[in-house]
Amino acid sequence: MLKVLINGINGRMGQEVLNQVNSSDEFEISCGVDKYINNDLSFNTYTDISSIKETLDVIIDFSIPIASMNILEFAKEKKIPIVIATTGFSDEELSIIKEYSKEIPIFRSGNMSYEINIMADIVSKLATQLKDSDIEIVETHHRNKIDSPSGTALILADSIDDALNNEMIYQYNRHNVRQKRPDKEIGIHSIRGGTEVGKHTVLFLGENETLEITHTVTSRSIFANGALKAAKFLIKQNNGLYSMKDLI
Repeated sequence: MLKVLINGINGRMGQEVLNQVNSSDEFEISCGVDKYINNDLSFNTYTDISSIKETLDVIIDFSIPIASMNILEFAKEKKIPIVIATTGFSDEELSIIKEYSKEIPIFRSGNMSYEINIMADIVSKLATQLKDSDIEIVETHHRNKIDSPSGTALILADSIDDALNNEMIYQYNRHNVRQKRPDKEIGIHSIRGGTEVGKHTVLFLGENETLEITHTVTSRSIFANGALKAAKFLIKQNNGLYSMKDLI
């Protein structure tokens, strides 16, 4: 049984990962970390990472960037593989993650869904076949999501940009833009409201026709399952930075 620490244990995704671990015959929870202590759990939860004393095989992180960087520092010091599913990192934080991957195995993905990563592959291929189309990405999430655009929207945009020789410019807000839409642009739009788990649409808008590819999530369990698959994969790897492409 692989012993897991869940960072962000009291959050929606932390609880979903806990549920999946509890129903698994390959993983067991060692402890959790969160901003608040939850005394209703049957294991220790910590607000102070330095107090952790349990044996750990892997860390799964669904939190916020500042909490991710704290647990990443702990993982590096203790030489524990870590799965990072948090989004909204700054360029500086991403550089730190990359640097730390030289010392421990790190798996990072803005979306742990298998199908969304298949979608990323599909839209990258479509982008090379529909070079005259304007490309827009629309993402919708629940009203409590903090970061914008979503990590998944950026995964999709990056896959398209890579396929088009990294020449695209991301446009997040046209409110103050008073000009015609340039050719090498990907518009990225965020909608927040209700309880929507996650919906992403990529539009290829051509002359008199539009092609849309949409992925909709109805349960957070797919992200938890993906994180556990990533954890199982990661513990067998050498130091380095891994993603869903490596897992798939």
